[in-house]
Amino acid sequence: MDEALYWFWLADALGSACSWANLLLTLYPNPRRFYEYLRQGGEAPSFLSPRALEKLAGTEPADYQRRLDRCIRSGIAVLVPEDPDYPQRLRELPDFPIVLYATGDTGCLNGGRYVGMVGTRRPTAYGARACHDISLELARAGVTIVSGLADGLDGQGHRASAEAGAPTVAFLGTAIDKTYPASNARLRLQIERELGGAVVSEYPPGYPGRQKGTFLARNRLIAGQAEVLCIAEARIKSGTMNTVEHAERYGRPVLAVPGSIFSPVSQGTNELLRSGRAGVLTRAEDVLARLGLRPGAEEPELPGPDLEALSPDARAVLAVLGPRAQAVDSICAAAGLPVQKVLAALTELEFAGAVTASPGQRYAAGV
Repeated sequence: MDEALYWFWLADALGSACSWANLLLTLYPNPRRFYEYLRQGGEAPSFLSPRALEKLAGTEPADYQRRLDRCIRSGIAVLVPEDPDYPQRLRELPDFPIVLYATGDTGCLNGGRYVGMVGTRRPTAYGARACHDISLELARAGVTIVSGLADGLDGQGHRASAEAGAPTVAFLGTAIDKTYPASNARLRLQIERELGGAVVSEYPPGYPGRQKGTFLARNRLIAGQAEVLCIAEARIKSGTMNTVEHAERYGRPVLAVPGSIFSPVSQGTNELLRSGRAGVLTRAEDVLARLGLRPGAEEPELPGPDLEALSPDARAVLAVLGPRAQAVDSICAAAGLPVQKVLAALTELEFAGAVTASPGQRYAAGV
C-alpha cells in the first residue's frame, strides 16, 4: 500500500493545527507503524481527542485511495514530513501539518530566505504602496515572499514578486484545487507556471469539510514558513493579528509599517508598535537587516552555544550527537534518558543553536 495513504489516514484523524502533531510523530515517526500498533491492540496516546480516536479506529488507509488517485491525475503534489520538498521550517512546529498538497514548483519551499507579508484585505492606497514597494525590493534581493493569496495586501505581496520575476509561496485556507477569491486565479497560474513558486494547502482537492477555522489555521503556516513576518496595515481584530500571534508563538520577529492615527486599518499595526510587539518597518532594508542580508553587509557570524549555560540533560544529549542525524529513540538509548527529557533537551539545544533538525524528527550536532 502506498505510504501516502497512511499519512492521509493520520492527517484526517488529527485535523489541521493539531497541537500534538509533533509529539505524536516523535513517538511514532511512521504512521504505518502507528496504524499497525493500534490494530494490534496498542493503547492510543491519552492526549488525542475522542474525535481523533474515533476517526483512527473507524477508517482505514485504503479508504483514501481515491484521494491519492485524484491528486495524481490533477498534478497535485502530496508532501509528507519525510519528503525532501516538505517545507522544513514547518516541520519544526509543534502543530505542523501532517500532509500538505501543493501545485507549482515545490522546490521553492526549502533553501531560500522567507518573509511573510500580510495585511488587511481592504488597504488604503498608502498601505498598498508600502506593501508593494517593500515586497518588490525584497523579491529583487532574492527573498521569497510568503502570503495567503487573499484580496488586498496578500495579493499585493505576490504581485510584487511577479513584477520582480521571483518565486513566491501562497498558503491557502481552502482546498488545494480551489482559488479564493476567484479573482486571483490568474495570479495563481502565474505563481505556478511562470515564477517557479508554489501554492500550498492542508486541504485536499474537493475538501468537503467545514470552512470555519481553516483560514485561521492557514495563518500559522504563513507565520511558520516566514523568518520575519511583515504587516503593512491591519485592524485591531483581524486575521492578520491572528497571524502575528502565531509568529510570536513560534519566535518569529514581527515588523509593522507605521500608519495614520486616524486610519482604522492602521490601528492594529500602530498598536503592535506602541506595545513593542513589532519593530518599525519603513523600507526593505529593515527586513534585510533582520535576515543578515543588508545590502553591502556581510552575513553576521553567529556565536557558538554557551555550553556552561546548558542543563545537564542538554549536555548529555549534545555529547551523543554527531554530524549524522539520529532519530529520537536512538538518542534516548545513547544518552540513557527517557523520551520526555530528551525532547526537552533537544528543544533547549535548538534554541542555543547547537543542533540541526532534519526530516522525520532526526537531529545532528551543529547548525
